[in-house]
Amino acid sequence: MYRTHTCGELRKSDVGQSVTLAGWVDSYRDHGGGLFVDLRDRYGKTQVVFSSDSGEETQKLSRSLRNEDVIQVIGKVDPRPDGTVNPKLSTGEIEIKVEKLVVLNKCKTPPFFPGQQDMPGEDLRLKHRYLDLRRQQMQQTMLLRSKIIKLMRDYFEEHQFIDVETPILGRSTPEGARDYLVPSRVHHGEFYALPQSPQLYKQILMMAGYDRYVQVARCFRDEDLRADRQPEFTQLDLEMAFCEMDDVIGIIDGLVTKVAKEVHGVDVPGPLPRMTYDEAMERFGHDAPDLRFDLEIVDATDLAAEAEFRVFKAVADAGNRVRGICAKGAADKYSRRLIDDMTSMVQDDFGAKGLAWFKVEADGTLNSPIAKNFTPELLAKFKERFAAEPGDLILIVADKFEVTCKALYGLRKKLGAELKLYDPKAMHFSWVVEFPMFDYDEEEGRWVAMHHPFTAPRPQDVELLDSDPGKCRALAYDLVINGSEAGGGTIRIHDNATQQKVFGLLGMTEEDAKERFGFLLDALQYGAPPHGGIALGIDRWVMLFGYLDNIRDCIAFPKTQRAADLMTDAPSTVDRKQLEELAIKVLRLDEVKK
Repeated sequence: MYRTHTCGELRKSDVGQSVTLAGWVDSYRDHGGGLFVDLRDRYGKTQVVFSSDSGEETQKLSRSLRNEDVIQVIGKVDPRPDGTVNPKLSTGEIEIKVEKLVVLNKCKTPPFFPGQQDMPGEDLRLKHRYLDLRRQQMQQTMLLRSKIIKLMRDYFEEHQFIDVETPILGRSTPEGARDYLVPSRVHHGEFYALPQSPQLYKQILMMAGYDRYVQVARCFRDEDLRADRQPEFTQLDLEMAFCEMDDVIGIIDGLVTKVAKEVHGVDVPGPLPRMTYDEAMERFGHDAPDLRFDLEIVDATDLAAEAEFRVFKAVADAGNRVRGICAKGAADKYSRRLIDDMTSMVQDDFGAKGLAWFKVEADGTLNSPIAKNFTPELLAKFKERFAAEPGDLILIVADKFEVTCKALYGLRKKLGAELKLYDPKAMHFSWVVEFPMFDYDEEEGRWVAMHHPFTAPRPQDVELLDSDPGKCRALAYDLVINGSEAGGGTIRIHDNATQQKVFGLLGMTEEDAKERFGFLLDALQYGAPPHGGIALGIDRWVMLFGYLDNIRDCIAFPKTQRAADLMTDAPSTVDRKQLEELAIKVLRLDEVKK
């Protein structure tokens, strides 16, 4: 038996017991008369003491210990002497007087220590992930992840959902992100695709009569990465038959309430607030608004049309928008240089032509380089429109609606953090509903699905599929947590004719649709019930509930932003024999371009 107890288990009530502990040397302190070692495992730390009572050989061996050595100690639990209790440790009232020491494994000097204050760059930590995962914060995050997944599974079992696994090797049905392809050895020249989601399989399960499906599913997308995105990720996937949008949202409302209570002890009353996509874009410039703070976008296009300021007037006359935000009490906090930096940001990052600004002086007047282009009466109207008071800073973008949304969303996010307009430990949950069915791709000259091609239109908008697809709204809904999309779902099309019509709008011929989705179109003709569902990003939930900024810190073995595993050096080349078995020849990039 390597251990009778963990390093976070023993208490004052265990004094006098003979125990065996095993773990890593977290730190050691030589006080002359004795050596004190903090022994660590994932459950905590326990102080073990080597003294003259430990015996000469054990004492000698103990002085060879270094951080991260793996050891086993046998000894008795003693109370710590008066004045030496450590209230920061759950085991801080006791220590182990060591009688026997076994060194299970020595550790060579590591590139960094899990307990050090200043951690090295992420690349070094990912290269030695086995060391990084020993850090207390990483272990707490992995425990949080495990807890959230268990809470999810327990909740859906209570609500009669059936856990069904779907294939990892499937058919490539490209629509949206690129597939990861797997060549077949048996069928030369043919490929499987790793699933971007279990979307089609779970719809088939509804048609097969499994009216409540759930799965913790691994998904894969070959797309450009960022801090909150990975090429392989995990989602809580579910589908329900004989349901409407409110049924799916209601089930998730209950899950949010349960997880928030169990993880943070927070009562989240349901139902969660909702707003339409159009409202979110008008008020916040984004379809996943952070509602922990106000700073809403204000439209001033009608006022701009009255101005002599050519930039504003030209934009308004062209049918575009003049919109802005009012940062309360921020006038003195942003110098001309800082405002110039924000101007560069909206131009370089979001494509805006510029940034206009007004500071409200103590006497209530608006101060700005462009103020001379406005009458006092019009300036007063702007001030009233933005509900501005002395000390406030008004920031305005004049451009196409989409550009004003992106620029003002970026400014709002920046100001929210810099002005500390919200508690970083606060959590806000909401829904955005009634997304557009389609986006128009100018480059390809065709409609593309806003969510995916299997999304049902609102019943009142079905006729718009023929007359004006751009105005058609979908039975689509996104769960938003603290300004991040934490889940997205839709009610699905459950009849063949509508599905074929949507495929046609997306530029697919009947032959294309049959080639890609023939099995789905066939299944729709054999008694498909109304159905819908949602996918929740587990990695993102852990990031948000753990108050973290990087999704890689929520995954045991993540990829870098270049989709590489630095620990195993994946991806890598493979033996020529393996390629020959697959009838694959690797070409240089310049050969491909030719």
